Amino acid sequence: MSDTVRPENNYLLAALPADVRERLYPQLEKIALPLGKVLYESGETLRHVYFPTDSIISLLYVMENGSSAEISVVGNEGLVGVALFMGGESTPSRAIVQSAGHAYRLPGRKLKDEFNRHGELQVLMLRYTQALITQMAQTAVCNRHHQIDQQLCRWLLLSMDRLPNNKLTMTQELIANMLGVRREGVTEAAGKLQRLGVIEYSRGHITVLDRHKLEQLSCECYAVVKRETDRLLPYLPRDTLKE
Repeated sequence: MSDTVRPENNYLLAALPADVRERLYPQLEKIALPLGKVLYESGETLRHVYFPTDSIISLLYVMENGSSAEISVVGNEGLVGVALFMGGESTPSRAIVQSAGHAYRLPGRKLKDEFNRHGELQVLMLRYTQALITQMAQTAVCNRHHQIDQQLCRWLLLSMDRLPNNKLTMTQELIANMLGVRREGVTEAAGKLQRLGVIEYSRGHITVLDRHKLEQLSCECYAVVKRETDRLLPYLPRDTLKE
């Protein structure tokens, strides 16, 4: 595991009030997150929260027949496990690693204790949760009304905003599961982007070559989520959710 991975690589951890950092940082456990790893399944009681640093985690809703669709993505801007401090203890979604990397894991009760005692931390966590809800709502609208090509552009942009570079480790099959579409549709959409010089795709590795063009090809949904995330999460560097 890389020695360059530190808690401050997650911007939410870096934004914690100083006294909260003092109490929580010693409790953090650095872990590797391989592609496709499931952090929790639908209905499971959550025992930890995860703060990604250079990985992306997808929250998926899985149907009875096994089909699935992504409802949100989490990267270095936030955490996975909001149900713990919101009082739910479990969630009907599955959390799966979408892009391999690392995260810091924290026992859920530690965060709950701090959430219940510290007003500034409550505001920080609730604003993050509101940003996540915005992303979920816009994803539902996008999946219903926009073409696969546009959905893929939105998904790539959201992913880029949550990584320290322009490279993802991701298979087309996993992308199809995220978007809730057939793999052939993703193959065709990714092929178009590659022919346009927007991305380079090879053996599960995606590199975004032309972000400006990617934004032009995306639907309005990306901009909506970005604006609201910028508004709610002022702790993010300006170049994290890029213009």
